Amino acid sequence: MLKPSLQIKLGQTLTMTPQLQQAIRMLQLSMLDLSAQIQDALENNVMLEMEDLPDISKTTSEATRELEVPTAVDNANMHTNQSIGDGKWNSGTAINTEFEDRDSQTLRQHLLWQIATEDFTPREEVIGTAIVDAINDDGYLIADLKEIEEFVSQHSDIANPQIEHVLTKVQSLDPVGIGARSLAECITLQLRQLEPSTPGLELAIQIATDHLSLVAGQKFDDIRRSLRTSEALFELALALVKSCNPKPGQSASPSPAEYVIPDVFVRKIDGHWQVELSAAGIPQLSINQQYAKSIQESRDHAELRTQLQEARWLMRSLEIRNETLLKVANCIVSRQHEFLDHGDESMKPLILRNIAESIGMHESTISRVTSNKYMHTPRGIFEFKYFFSSHLSTALGEDQSSISVRAKIRKLISAENVEKPLSDNKITVLLAKEGITVARRTVAKYREAMRIPSSSERKVTKRNQTAQ
Repeated sequence: MLKPSLQIKLGQTLTMTPQLQQAIRMLQLSMLDLSAQIQDALENNVMLEMEDLPDISKTTSEATRELEVPTAVDNANMHTNQSIGDGKWNSGTAINTEFEDRDSQTLRQHLLWQIATEDFTPREEVIGTAIVDAINDDGYLIADLKEIEEFVSQHSDIANPQIEHVLTKVQSLDPVGIGARSLAECITLQLRQLEPSTPGLELAIQIATDHLSLVAGQKFDDIRRSLRTSEALFELALALVKSCNPKPGQSASPSPAEYVIPDVFVRKIDGHWQVELSAAGIPQLSINQQYAKSIQESRDHAELRTQLQEARWLMRSLEIRNETLLKVANCIVSRQHEFLDHGDESMKPLILRNIAESIGMHESTISRVTSNKYMHTPRGIFEFKYFFSSHLSTALGEDQSSISVRAKIRKLISAENVEKPLSDNKITVLLAKEGITVARRTVAKYREAMRIPSSSERKVTKRNQTAQ
């Protein structure tokens, strides 16, 4: 029979104290989120005082940049959005021609301006305005023509409006492809704007009209057999289709600008790169000494004592955040100083473990620090994560950053003979001559990631530009 016994064991455990949990949360916050949380703490904790709060509006104009939002659409994924819009047509504003904001032109304003300046009769202007108000941000007509006709008849003196005729005129406006009722019509409208003598044009129109679903599924052999065409002509036609914009409206109605506030600034002083923390938007906190003194003189005020402890935790968490941020930023700059001197081609391979081992922290901590944090450098503002990349081996046994290889590919393409664009195979050979061993499929992957068209597509684009 087992008897109860008392045993003593010695062991170590890691307890997540409230202070540690708060410090970890602080590490993850972006500058704007951190500023908002501190402002919230100032409003709810009387023990906290604000020494100084920089003017974010001024700081933003001096130390921020507009994030680049790609305007090019990934043509390879154009099949994923064949719907003509998920919004509802607001017929209540169909006849309203007032511009809401002339400093930030919308797609609707852009189209109405063209209708007012193009060869539209007063009757066609009314109908055209109704059509424009039925076009979504992607540039597609989301209302049935019968519905538009009924609306125009009810809200104007126009009888038997010729909607189809006016729609054709609207579809001739800029951007090309506007007012389409389907992806096939959108692409066809763009193709018909090309010179009739463009090689592969008629075949491209046929592909857009009848075979887009097969293009989406990359069943190119099936399309070629169905059309009974040569591989060379098919490649030209397919390149024309892929060069079209499946969301033409977005080119005239860009996404709202997004801004970031840098967490650190990097400057070269006396030949050395130096890092300093940014105080933009983050107030300097201190303890309200009057309240703190009253607490010391009395045993009451339990709630104030709790707030005093929370205030101290917050200030310590901010100190830990700043210290860790500065350590990581300094380590990144130390590893990537050649990039700061010479650009992307000099970027070195870097992974989280390199930084973690260098400053004696866990990789998960480095991951938190590098998320949503930005570094202001003479070359621009970069997210911390930009400096991390995988490596490729060179013929000399050295490591080459994937970012560096991308930069070399971009440089080779920018210097190519436009009449004979470099194929992915040729780029692979040229990189090999520089001692960089990389597979053709890797070159293609990097090229596509940089939104650079294939050699055949670049050749067609150049030919179209020359024809125009």
